[in-house]
Amino acid sequence: MPIPNGGLITETNRQYYAGAQQFTVPATAVNQTFTSTFDTELVVGTGNYSDPGTLGYNVNNFKIFTSANAQVWTELTPANTDFDAIANGNSAAGQNLVTITANANILGGSIFSLVNKTTGFVYGAITLINGANTQLTLSQVLPAGGIPSATALSVRRITVWQMLSPNIITIPQSLTTGTYIKIDLTEEAKEDNFGSYEYTRLGDVINNFLIAYVGAGKIIPSVKRSDVIFHAKRGLQEFSYDTLKSIKSSELTIPPSLSLTIPQDYVNYVKLSWVDNLGVLHIIYPSNNLNQSPYYTFGQDDLGDPIQDSNDSNTEVTSQIDATWDKTDPRQISGAFVNNLNNANTVFDQSVYSGQLGQRYGMDPVTSQKNGWFKIDERKGTFNFTSNLANKLILLQYISDGNAYDLNARIPKLAEDALYSHIAHAILATSANAQEYIVQRFKRERSAKLRNAKIRLSNLKLDQIIQVMRGKSKWLKF
Repeated sequence: MPIPNGGLITETNRQYYAGAQQFTVPATAVNQTFTSTFDTELVVGTGNYSDPGTLGYNVNNFKIFTSANAQVWTELTPANTDFDAIANGNSAAGQNLVTITANANILGGSIFSLVNKTTGFVYGAITLINGANTQLTLSQVLPAGGIPSATALSVRRITVWQMLSPNIITIPQSLTTGTYIKIDLTEEAKEDNFGSYEYTRLGDVINNFLIAYVGAGKIIPSVKRSDVIFHAKRGLQEFSYDTLKSIKSSELTIPPSLSLTIPQDYVNYVKLSWVDNLGVLHIIYPSNNLNQSPYYTFGQDDLGDPIQDSNDSNTEVTSQIDATWDKTDPRQISGAFVNNLNNANTVFDQSVYSGQLGQRYGMDPVTSQKNGWFKIDERKGTFNFTSNLANKLILLQYISDGNAYDLNARIPKLAEDALYSHIAHAILATSANAQEYIVQRFKRERSAKLRNAKIRLSNLKLDQIIQVMRGKSKWLKF
């Protein structure tokens, strides 16, 4: 494949498939910068995010590597910058001065830290160097025992790289000519980048609309960018419900509490299924016709009136409906076999089947299933499940509206033109100066392009239709 040459593809093959971008140091110098050209934005945590020992490091969506030959790579971390030093004489506990054998490579100014080479204990940052690189002043006092003479020490650079500007990496230490630098995305960041060409960013849609539809001599002479953003987000929201099918999914395990919190960007559920040992999905059905969680559970007096607290607010008690539902054996509802001959619901037990023949005739198909049920507790913001689903692995599929985060929301290119028409119609329909026939024209255009987008996104293939038709001609042989 060709390298990026001005087209829509801006990543090299290596950036896309391997999630890596390589640089060569042109000259020996400090504070050299390297600019990422990934489609994925580089993300860093807080604090000293270049150190794997910090929490900020775990937020990063990439790592930095160095190599002398572009074959063997070493991650650029503080521990990998260590060089040796030796304690010269005893340094007492409670003081912050350490005497070492002269070492011209050590610098003060909190650039390096002093570490016990054997135990890994960090004594503190080196703030100052006195004498001929023989006496170090540390940022903290020495612990009990101090540092005995001849102790093997390591001098470690505190910060090995920084991102002071978006997508620009700065390496403060001196890099020699010909050194190779590599930015390597994490596996999660790589996966997010795969398949991205089928989408366009909402921010790009807004910019393209302003270029193509707004200006002198065009249908829309002028419009505020904020108005375009508003209508674009509203269009994305409406499209997400029944056109884009922005379905997200989460793999979750139902805890013993039988309750799972609704996802943060949740709008509506599509399907909930539990997963068996073969990975097959079994649909979990809503309990709307069987049970629902109450939104209010007021305490009542003997007359049935709500009881108020000292703040004149109605008191709330634990829901008896939820408590009863949680302890119910779903088999008593579904009509499954119950191996308890003393129970009134054991008419389906195999041992007495012949005497109870016909008892299952007329069962309600809605309840005649073994997968269990779920309900939504709107008050608590949770999914609640029946007891037979405890500790089961489930797949939660739900719809989001695409506006949960920022203008980097992704839109399928198959629906891009429909979104342009939606924005244009929305702006014209709310404009006091737009003539009605123009508004109606763009309304019809919006409907036509939306219909086309739905057909395109249905992703119905001819071979699938053929397969279904072949299935209609099967012979049932006995």
